[in-house]
Amino acid sequence: MSTALHQVWSRITALLPTRSGLMEMGRDPRRDLLAGLTVAVVALPLALGFGVSSGLGAEAGLATAVVAGAVAAVFGGSNLQVSGPTGAMTVVLVPIVGRYGPTGVLTVGLMAGVMLVALAALRAGKYMQYVPAPVVEGFTLGIACVIGLQQLPNALGVPKPEGDRVLVVTWRAAEEFAGSPNWTAVCLAVTVAGVMLVGARWRPTIPFSILAVIAATAVAHLAELDAAAPIGDLPAGLPAPSLSFLDLGSLGSLLAPAVAVAALAALESLLSASVADGMTVGQRHDPDRELFGQGLANIAAPLFGGVPATGAIARTAVNVRTGANSRLAALVHAAILAAIVFAAAPLVSRIPLAALAGVLLATAVRMIEVGSLRAMARATRSDALILVLTAVATLALDLVYAVIIGLVVAGALALRSVAKQARFDQVPLDRGDHSAEEHALLAEHIVAYRIDGPLFFAAAHRFLLELTEVADVRVVILRMSRVSTMDATGALVLKDAVEKLDRRGILVLASGIRPGQRQVLDSLGALDLLGREGREYATTPEAIQGAHRHLQRAGILAGIPAREAGSKSTDSSEEPVG
Repeated sequence: MSTALHQVWSRITALLPTRSGLMEMGRDPRRDLLAGLTVAVVALPLALGFGVSSGLGAEAGLATAVVAGAVAAVFGGSNLQVSGPTGAMTVVLVPIVGRYGPTGVLTVGLMAGVMLVALAALRAGKYMQYVPAPVVEGFTLGIACVIGLQQLPNALGVPKPEGDRVLVVTWRAAEEFAGSPNWTAVCLAVTVAGVMLVGARWRPTIPFSILAVIAATAVAHLAELDAAAPIGDLPAGLPAPSLSFLDLGSLGSLLAPAVAVAALAALESLLSASVADGMTVGQRHDPDRELFGQGLANIAAPLFGGVPATGAIARTAVNVRTGANSRLAALVHAAILAAIVFAAAPLVSRIPLAALAGVLLATAVRMIEVGSLRAMARATRSDALILVLTAVATLALDLVYAVIIGLVVAGALALRSVAKQARFDQVPLDRGDHSAEEHALLAEHIVAYRIDGPLFFAAAHRFLLELTEVADVRVVILRMSRVSTMDATGALVLKDAVEKLDRRGILVLASGIRPGQRQVLDSLGALDLLGREGREYATTPEAIQGAHRHLQRAGILAGIPAREAGSKSTDSSEEPVG
C-alpha cells in the first residue's frame, strides 16, 4: 500500500512547477509585460462575450479569465499558453445552463477539474497526438459556425429565444427580428466585426477589437441609442470563494456533462499548447502538466463564480506573436483583467451586447482557415469525409459527440486502408535442385501462397474465402514470414481454413511463422493444428521438401527421389525465415 501511495505522490510532485521554470519569468520581463498587456486588451471583450453567451453573465467570463488564467499560467505545462473562457466551451455550457441552471454549471466545472487532475496523474496527455488532423479541422470549423450562430440574437437585438440547439435558437431569433427589426443592433455588430476583420489585415499588431468596442460604447452612450442594450451592472471585484453552489445529491446526474466538459477542456487545451509550440523555436509543452494546470484552474474558477476554462488558441497565438517568453505574460494578462474588474466595472457595464456579438462574430470568421480546409479536403476523400462529418456533427449535435464520431470514422477508414494492404498471392515454387520435369510435376500438386501485411479482423475473412477456394491440388504451402501482425480473428480464420482444406484432403503446410505470432496462434489452437505431423517449417524450401515427401508417401511422385530438407534447394529472393 505504501508503495502505491509513494508512486501516486511521485506522479503528483512531478506535475508541480519546478524552480527553474518559475525562474524563467525573470529573464526578459519587459517583453512579457508588453505581451501580457496586449493579450489582456484582446481578452477583455472575449471574456465578456463568452460569459454572456454561456448564460452566466459577463461577470462569470471575467472571473474565469482572471482566476483560471492565473492558476493555469502557474501550474500548466506550457510557458506560453493563455487560458480562460472560450467559444468551444460555451457551446457545451449553453445546454447545461438550460437544463441544470447556473449552479449546475459551477458543479460541472468543479467535477471536470477533478477529472483533469486524475487524467494528468494517469499520464493521459500523450494520447492527444492520436487525434487525426481532419478531426481537429472539422471540429474547429464546426465550433466557428456554432459561435457565429450563437451571437445572432444579440447581433439582431432580440431577446435570446428558448432552446439549447443552436440551429433552433437561430431560427427563432430570425423570426423575432423579422417581426420587429432592430437595425441599430445590427449596425453596431456588423461595424465592430468589420473593423476587426479589416483591421487585422491592415495592421495585425493593433488590438482593433477593444478599439471597436470602445467606439461602439461611446456612440451608443452619446447618441442615447436605447435599442443597443448594454451588458448591465457588474460587481466591482471578484466574489469571495464559496462552495455554496455544490449539491452532493446532484453529482450523479451531472457526471455525463462533467465528462463532456473535461474531454473538451483536455482536447482544446492540448491543441492550443501544440499550436503555441509550432509557432516558436525551442518551446515544448508537457501535456500531463498542462492537464494538471487546467484541472486546478477549473477547480478554482467555480469557487469565484467562473465557468469552465480551457487553453485559448486565439489569445495564446496573440501572446506568442507579441514576443512572450515565459508564464509571466499570461499572469500579467490575468492581473490586468483583475484590475479592470476592480476599477472599471461601471464603464465595462455600458458596453452594448451587440458590440460584443460583433467581436465574437469576427472571432468565428477568423477561426476558419480556408487554405487549411482546402488542403485537407484535397488530400484524400477519407480526410474530406472525416472533416465534413465532424463539422456537421459539431453543428447538429455537440462537440464531444462530434469528436467521437470523427475518431470512429477515421479509425474505420484507417482500418479499411490497412486491410487493403493485406495481400494473398500465389507464388511460384522454388525449383531448387529439381529438374524441369520434376518441377512441373510438383507444381501440378503443390501451390504456394505468400501472405503480405496484416492478418487481422478487417482482412481475415477475405483471406479465408480465397484460400478455401483452392482446387485440384494436394498440398498448400502458406508463406507467413511477411505477415506484419495477427490478431485473434486472423488466427481463428487461419485455423478454420486449415480444417476446411483438411476435410477436402488437402494438406496445409506453413513456413516462416514469426515469434510474435506464435502466442496468438498457440492460444487459439491453430499452432497445434499446424504442428501436427510436421506441418510447420522454418523456411519455404523446407516446406517444399516436406510436401514432396508427403506426395511420395501418397504414391503420387513414386518416380522422383526425395531430397533432404536441408539440401541446397534455395532461392535468392527467399527471406531468411521463410
